[in-house]
Amino acid sequence: MSHPQPPRRFVITGGPSAGKEAVFTELHERGLPASTGEIAREIYRKHRDRLGRHLQVGDRREYSREVLAGFITEYCAHKAGDRFYNRGIPDGYGWDAFFGLSPYPELEEAARTYRYDTVFVLDPLDDFTTADDTVWAREREITRVHQLIIQGYYDAGYRPIFVPVDSAAARVDFILAQISAPPPAHT
Repeated sequence: MSHPQPPRRFVITGGPSAGKEAVFTELHERGLPASTGEIAREIYRKHRDRLGRHLQVGDRREYSREVLAGFITEYCAHKAGDRFYNRGIPDGYGWDAFFGLSPYPELEEAARTYRYDTVFVLDPLDDFTTADDTVWAREREITRVHQLIIQGYYDAGYRPIFVPVDSAAARVDFILAQISAPPPAHT
């Protein structure tokens, strides 16, 4: 009788235009268990559709709490084996800082409680040509968000592994090379 492997959780993150979508497409094509979509983006679109506008200062804390709840739900749903997450709970530190918000108790508690095994930060791509309604198009903002996300992971006690710019396949190869094989199941 085989026993399921304990859960191992790997975050892949980075600022806008880091190439996460292509990396997750590659993970899915290889049949690796990974997030589908991006929780924060999906919640943002729901807010925008409901409000009829982009988020404003007064909307941001509610949005942040909804994103945190989504991250916790995704984390808790994973019970065995490996899984790659499109962003993780400490991303909230970076995005909140970008929006001028200070950390709040629920985020700090979640960052302590729900821990990931490894965090991979995708280095930003050199060009930004994707027209996406939720991505910050100005290079200065992209760089700032990226730096704040990285700082959020350091503040939460992680030492991220930086994934250099390359093709999506090469980036996934790099990520997989950093992950040791799971320990054998005890029978």
